[in-house]
Amino acid sequence: MPLWVANAMLGLALATRFLTALKIFKIMKIQYLAAAFLIGASVSASAAIGTMRSNAVGELAAYCAPQSSTNHPSLVFMPDGQSYLVRSDDHRSLIVKDIASDKEINTLFDVTHTRETTLPDFEGFILSPDASKIIVWRNSEAIYRRSSTAEYYVYEVRSRILKPLSTEHPRQSVPVFSPDSRMVAFVADNNIYAAKLDYGTEVAVTTDGAPGKIINGATDWAYEEEFSVTSLIAWAPDNLTLCYVKFDESQVPIYTLPIYAGTCNPDEKYELYPGIWSYKYPVAGATNSTVTLHSYDVETRKTKQIELPSGSGYYIPRIAYGPQPSQLMVATLNRDQNRYEIFCSNPKSTVTKSVYVEESKAWIEPEAYEQLHFGSNSFVVASSSDGYTRFKEFSYTGSPLKTITKPDCDATAYYGSDELGNHYFQAAAPTPMERTVYRLDRKGTYTAVSAEEGTTNASFAPGCRYMLKNYSSIKNVPVYSLCKADGKVIRVLEDNKAFESKVAALLPQKEFIKVPGGDGVEMNGYIVKPRDFNPSKKYPVIMSQYSGPGSQQVLNRWSFDWEAYFASKGFIIICVDGRGTGGRGTAYRTAVYKNLGHYETIDQIAAARYAATLPYVDGSKIGIYGWSFGGYETLMAASADNSPYAAAVSVAPVTDWRFYDSIYTERYMLTPQQNERGYSDGSAIGRALHLACPLLIMYGTADDNVHPANSLQYVSTLQSAGILCDMFVFPQKNHSINGCNARQVVYARMLSFFEEKLK
Repeated sequence: MPLWVANAMLGLALATRFLTALKIFKIMKIQYLAAAFLIGASVSASAAIGTMRSNAVGELAAYCAPQSSTNHPSLVFMPDGQSYLVRSDDHRSLIVKDIASDKEINTLFDVTHTRETTLPDFEGFILSPDASKIIVWRNSEAIYRRSSTAEYYVYEVRSRILKPLSTEHPRQSVPVFSPDSRMVAFVADNNIYAAKLDYGTEVAVTTDGAPGKIINGATDWAYEEEFSVTSLIAWAPDNLTLCYVKFDESQVPIYTLPIYAGTCNPDEKYELYPGIWSYKYPVAGATNSTVTLHSYDVETRKTKQIELPSGSGYYIPRIAYGPQPSQLMVATLNRDQNRYEIFCSNPKSTVTKSVYVEESKAWIEPEAYEQLHFGSNSFVVASSSDGYTRFKEFSYTGSPLKTITKPDCDATAYYGSDELGNHYFQAAAPTPMERTVYRLDRKGTYTAVSAEEGTTNASFAPGCRYMLKNYSSIKNVPVYSLCKADGKVIRVLEDNKAFESKVAALLPQKEFIKVPGGDGVEMNGYIVKPRDFNPSKKYPVIMSQYSGPGSQQVLNRWSFDWEAYFASKGFIIICVDGRGTGGRGTAYRTAVYKNLGHYETIDQIAAARYAATLPYVDGSKIGIYGWSFGGYETLMAASADNSPYAAAVSVAPVTDWRFYDSIYTERYMLTPQQNERGYSDGSAIGRALHLACPLLIMYGTADDNVHPANSLQYVSTLQSAGILCDMFVFPQKNHSINGCNARQVVYARMLSFFEEKLK
């Protein structure tokens, strides 16, 4: 349908249609009350189109991925815990190296030395549990953000035979090896199949899969996006049972997005008439997929449904086996996501018992299932019931064994335990802005195995004798090292010195600050200043924030992005983590429960007012920017009473929580039926008429996460009241707005907007 925008006072009439390519119009420079609203693009006279193309867009490439990305090794530890596997730079071979000596042990896979099937290269690989086989894939095609289909092949290391995973299904997804490495379960056309590798056969585990109706084994859009899971398939330790979750999404409402030809790999069939892409997307309060748990007997080929106790299992974000075939561990959540229960089920008898329950006055943190770990004698779960997120160890009967994590700080990752009973984990310590790897020994002593000030992430080899350590800080580029479990460096794999030298002349000044927030709360923040910062000058400020629940932007870690470029153009950037963000315990994080947008706005306004008091800041020239949740908070803060902002840029924003997906929104807000006032008060659309500064909105037309309707409904509200704004639309771009220089254009347009409004 055509969208028309008119400005009768200026005698202008501009129109465009979604069916045509974007056209960029030059417009007169005007003040806010006569700002131009353009569908497709808007460019002020102060930033000529040619200048943007030749200068800002081109220069920003160095500050955007991939040019802004540091190098990092890609390796997989072998099952023996003494060696690791790396892929060659040309994606043609897999090489095994000894951890201690760095000697090359052998080439496990090489596309030039395979039998029966040959490939020019491969995109990725999966190593079987006993390292006797490898799955490689090519020609992957994305489904959603994390999921994809691909052409999978199975390689037998000893014989060097390479065969397609399936001859009946040209594309597959989420392949899973059986524990003995002799079978692979995979999904094709919404059904699960079991390939028996010894015999070259495959068996249909399910047959009722159908697009838009039934999904077996793989997950629906909401689970993938909000539970960070693409597969719910589990093999029993004895290889005789395959368990899986079935999704019935037949009653989930359909969402449609237009498809245009575009200019990046254009699709000619949509040149004159757009197409439609449809998928199942439950908004807050809508019908979700119904999930059920099933077991498949490999020998008898019979399937059973495993019934969970009444009232449980509304969501099943994780399934996994314990050490015994009778221990299928099932993590469940109620719809309100404030009750978390883990069941131990016997798939043969279907007898199921509860072994862990946690209830919250707010929500269960995603770490509870994302960091769930099942060991040989116990399981470890993340709990936030004690004021901080802590890792707790339980027996498989449900008996509590120990609390693993360091007191008075949030635990952020659990890595495992060694044969001596030492546990390894990461925590937001010694300050919430840092990440440190710790060891807890059997005597209860905590030892930091990463002593550097900053952020350390780790991955441990089986047995936890060795780890790959990734360290960085605001002043230090990422360094990747192979280390012993006690932190002693064996070898540096990547120090990124070349990258550091390349960007040294582009780095701004960056430091941490403490910022007074609303209601007497002290907030953590950072400030980015130009390299040639002059304390006697007055600078315009851009407040950059995300603000979403559990997130953290203010971290002592390396970053090099648009903020550095904007600083080189004479801006100061300030970022503050207000209430609702993570790393500071349960109370700080859950303050926003059922009231999204309230405390976040109070704190972001307080942060801006603090910035205005700095002697080198022009308090009349403070802007705010955010993407996604940050885009939402941008709109909320720019429309607040007595807002201090002189300009706002909102990218891909949620504008009303009724528009967003059920799992995420209800976790923090419950349903609209349960929390009508919270949804009303937290609606950016509801306060749009109070917008107090010039606004630029940007979004992608193919955003399956935060739909374009969010921005369009917001702008429609402004339009109906005669309030004007700028808009820039990215055809065929998703929530990330990447590819074909799109990310550079986002920041170039933002820069031109802030330069016009704040300088």
